[in-house]
Amino acid sequence: QVQLQESGPGLVKPSQTLSLTCTVSDGSITTNPYNWHWIRQPPGKGLEWIADIAYSGITNYSPSLKSRTSVSRDTSKNQFTLQLTSVTPEDTAVYYCARSAPQRGYDYWGQGTQVTVSS
Repeated sequence: QVQLQESGPGLVKPSQTLSLTCTVSDGSITTNPYNWHWIRQPPGKGLEWIADIAYSGITNYSPSLKSRTSVSRDTSKNQFTLQLTSVTPEDTAVYYCARSAPQRGYDYWGQGTQVTVSS
């Protein structure tokens, strides 16, 4: 059973950079054909896809967030990370990491971590 766990600060000040890490257990982030995602849900709104990093290391970003987003990975630790720069209160959300597989969509999710942007 693959397990994903988000970690990072729960409070970030406006204009700073939000950094989150997803640690994956019982499944390698380099295994074909899986992609690894960051998704968020602002309060009272639906899920918003942010970015992903494929098993190959190729990254994809939401056009609306691309200019502020970077996803990377540390294969030795089986982790992938999200950096979101110049945050505003509108970036307040529960942030999730998740895995997807062809034909199956998202099949494993982390429990989510609340990030609040406030001074």
